[in-house]
Amino acid sequence: MNWLTDLTPDEWNAVRLSIKVATVAMLASLPLGIAVALLLARGRFWGKTLLNGLVHLPLVLPPVVTGYLLLLTFGRRGPAGAFLAEHFGIVFSFRWTGAALACAVMGFPLMVRAIRLSIESVDRRLEAAAGTLGANVGWVFATVTLPLILPGIIAGMILSFAKAMGEFGATITFVSNIPNETQTLPSAIYTFTQIPGGDEGALRLTLISIIISMAALVVSEVLARRVGQRLNLE
Repeated sequence: MNWLTDLTPDEWNAVRLSIKVATVAMLASLPLGIAVALLLARGRFWGKTLLNGLVHLPLVLPPVVTGYLLLLTFGRRGPAGAFLAEHFGIVFSFRWTGAALACAVMGFPLMVRAIRLSIESVDRRLEAAAGTLGANVGWVFATVTLPLILPGIIAGMILSFAKAMGEFGATITFVSNIPNETQTLPSAIYTFTQIPGGDEGALRLTLISIIISMAALVVSEVLARRVGQRLNLE
């Protein structure tokens, strides 16, 4: 692991920024992800198929297209971007917050799908039994449904995090490739591949990306198993 000591300050900044962006993207999209997954799994309304299509659209669109749409919408001259900047001082374009937004959008379908499948596997009779005991809908969800779908939530969070760690096309289109501001691991690796003698730096960052992604998947598996074992014991 001596190669870790060879990382330059800019490379370490890319690693830290990637983890920061991926974590913020995952946590910020989690409440909406649970709500949308619940709506798609249990809701009966006109336009459900359209909503499902919109949620999963980033998976089939070229990432550059998604990034360009984010730039048109949340850029300084975009309708949402101009409003947020003027009234709340929130700026996304060419900022790390924009990178987090792009990563959240790209990872959102994976999160929603994992949580939705978990919700659909819940035995509705358990929820009905809690309802007959006088619990309201919110309390039933908090005490019965939520614990049962925790493995799916964990899986969705990790998938979103891993997707954010590897996101490149939408991010570089929306927030560019600015060192110490928006240059995440994929962007830094791309930069190294474009300069003479950059192979070693690209390889170092590639190994770090693999290690972080594998660690996230292992943690997800361990947490999901522990939660499942606890639920079985209960």
